[in-house]
Amino acid sequence: MRNLLPFLLAAFAIGNIASAQTAGAGGATPQAGIPGSQITVLAPGGIRAALEQLIPGYQRRSGHPVKATFGSGLGTKQQIAKGEAFDVAILQPPYPEVVASGNVVAGSEKAIATVAVGIAVKKEGNRPDITTTSALKRALLAAESIAYPDPAGGAAAGVSFEATLKKIGIFDQVQSKLKRAQGGAAAMTMVAKGEAELGVTFLSEMNVNGIDIDGPLPVEVSTPTRFVGFVSAHAKDPAAAKNFIDFLVSPDAAAFFQANAMQVAH
Repeated sequence: MRNLLPFLLAAFAIGNIASAQTAGAGGATPQAGIPGSQITVLAPGGIRAALEQLIPGYQRRSGHPVKATFGSGLGTKQQIAKGEAFDVAILQPPYPEVVASGNVVAGSEKAIATVAVGIAVKKEGNRPDITTTSALKRALLAAESIAYPDPAGGAAAGVSFEATLKKIGIFDQVQSKLKRAQGGAAAMTMVAKGEAELGVTFLSEMNVNGIDIDGPLPVEVSTPTRFVGFVSAHAKDPAAAKNFIDFLVSPDAAAFFQANAMQVAH
């Protein structure tokens, strides 16, 4: 039941958006019968589930088709800093190299949502207490194996988890039990298949069958990650790009983020 709640909330939010199609999306709507310009989006995987649920409603409301490409947190930053073509960038701080590149419009950023790193177990498996720093430390030391996104590939959840291990002083002790996966979904799949006892990634990436969410890591040792939207300095239609970001920070969009275990940042 615990895992069904996010998806029931998402379904409710989809119904609300569908009933408000004539309300507009916070900006100009293309003339009837004429499709709007396509909006290309680069974003990290931690926000993927919410965006994929949001995009269809936005397309119907605005007339702008949206093409989103997802990658790792670091990979997305590198793509943007190198000048890859896009209209909207969604980034996880810090991103000084992106702003310095001149490939995003300075001052266009808007905080969209935050998400915590959490732990999942195999469905109906034992859920260790991770509500305090000391309890989390005991749970990780007792686990036979721990799957998480490989930070070497730029996965922000993996980078965050390794920082937590160092902060609580057990990074070296758990090395033999760590299983690095290619992304959060892959780490969760390992748990569902019984290939790892615990799985660690963003809560928003735990929408995988066969697992139960144990909970978020304590904020004292794991700061939630922010997602921030930027308009590209090379956007084909800057007004449309801004319109999409405005939609992401609208009340209609908030329900989708909350349904995917994210907190709105505004």
